[in-house]
Amino acid sequence: MKRTLYFIICFGFLLLWSSCRKDFDFSPSTGNLEFSKDTVYLDTIFANIGSSTYNLKVYNRSDNDISIPTVRLNKGETSGYRLNVDGVAGKAFNNVEIQAKDSLFIFVETTFNTDNEPLLGNEFLYTDKIEFDSGSNYQDVDLVTLIKDATFIFPDRDNATGIIETLTLDVNGEQIETEIQGRELMTDELTFTNEKPYVIYGYAAVPNGETLTINAGARVHFHANSGLLVSEGATLNVNGSLSADQDLLENEVIFESDRLEPAFADVPGQWGTIWLFENSINNSINYATIKNATVGILSDANPDAPIDKLTITNSQLYNFGNYGILARNTSITAENIIVNNAGQSSVALTLGGKYNFTHSTIANYWNNSFRQFPALLINNFLQGEDAIILADLTEANFNNCIIYGNDNPEFIIDEVLDPAVVFNFKFSNSLLRFSDTSNSFSGLNYDFDNATLYENNVFNQDPVFRDTDANDLIIGDNSGAIGIGNTIFATQVPNDILGVSRTTSPDAGAYQHITFE
Repeated sequence: MKRTLYFIICFGFLLLWSSCRKDFDFSPSTGNLEFSKDTVYLDTIFANIGSSTYNLKVYNRSDNDISIPTVRLNKGETSGYRLNVDGVAGKAFNNVEIQAKDSLFIFVETTFNTDNEPLLGNEFLYTDKIEFDSGSNYQDVDLVTLIKDATFIFPDRDNATGIIETLTLDVNGEQIETEIQGRELMTDELTFTNEKPYVIYGYAAVPNGETLTINAGARVHFHANSGLLVSEGATLNVNGSLSADQDLLENEVIFESDRLEPAFADVPGQWGTIWLFENSINNSINYATIKNATVGILSDANPDAPIDKLTITNSQLYNFGNYGILARNTSITAENIIVNNAGQSSVALTLGGKYNFTHSTIANYWNNSFRQFPALLINNFLQGEDAIILADLTEANFNNCIIYGNDNPEFIIDEVLDPAVVFNFKFSNSLLRFSDTSNSFSGLNYDFDNATLYENNVFNQDPVFRDTDANDLIIGDNSGAIGIGNTIFATQVPNDILGVSRTTSPDAGAYQHITFE
């Protein structure tokens, strides 16, 4: 009995020792680690704004369990980089274990804090190293990211309560407090130049009676839930231009989010909107790209303004969670504009108003989710809490335009009939996508033989856009839009968005056709 008990105890001890033995079998690494990359490139960030998280994989290809004596950042605690090794955050780690034929992940982030280190110009490479072990076993992996300096515009935050400043707006001479986080621009902030990018947190408001001028080549970046607000009596002038070599990107003004990583390049809904408040006046946008917002431009009221509330020319609007242009009983002149890829409508002209679109491409090739509305929506009403509100649609003219997309139909004329309300629209010399195979649409507004509403249009012919996924809506040399434009409208807008003459044989849309390579 004693012998049996002794055997059981010894056997149990052997099992226990065997199960724990691996805790004592990690030998020091010998400098033979392998890495998934020799340099971790963290994409461009603005100073004081954190990056996305990147990863490095460290491999132990040997047959032995190893322990790396030290893993650390070369710049130590002063480094702008942060590491996470096996779920532990820090900047230096001791005795990091990797089992035989196994690997571990190191996650890397960075924030360049100007409080700790001065900027070295408007743009520079910031670097550090992850160092493994020392002496003859030393190995390292470089860390590199491009840092951009910027002009930051943000509301105040109460240090005691944490409450962020909200806007108080002048409406009809009365100061109205809102819940919109943001602040008014100061006098010395009313001109945006191309010297440094602008990064806006919250809504930057143009004060009553002031004008915000944005010069050619300026870059304006918005944080989440942020935007630009043009208040009553204020004006927005965006003065982009076409460079001499027809390179739109050099001198145009770009509005986008503050996430510069490639993964965010075409993500809709990253920021709010450019909001033209009621009684803002004489707003103009020329040669701009507006992208990745929830709503590109929101224009409210003033359908009878002596000068249209918004004149937008030679501009591109892409990738919106809801709308590219949302107009609510307002007035807009648009020439040589391209709007594409919106979760609802690319252009929604609602509650009546006054609109003239010439040589514009209104498309919607949204593929992120189900889309309820067409590329172009026109109506004369707003559903209020207790009743439907109606307003006059005095004009909605589309001349030498393309209205197309990956759904059908791609425009809807949604009128609430009322003899007291004006409802005027017309499509002329345009390429339109509308096929009603189920006979869901009827009435005068869809009488395509009525020349007072539809004149010299082409239906359902492929526009042959070069690359709709990349928002490249240049048309090819077998496009259905070729040569269908009216020269009268073309003389009003004699060059396409790239500066190519169109007066002799105008194509519909914002581009004259080319031969694709």
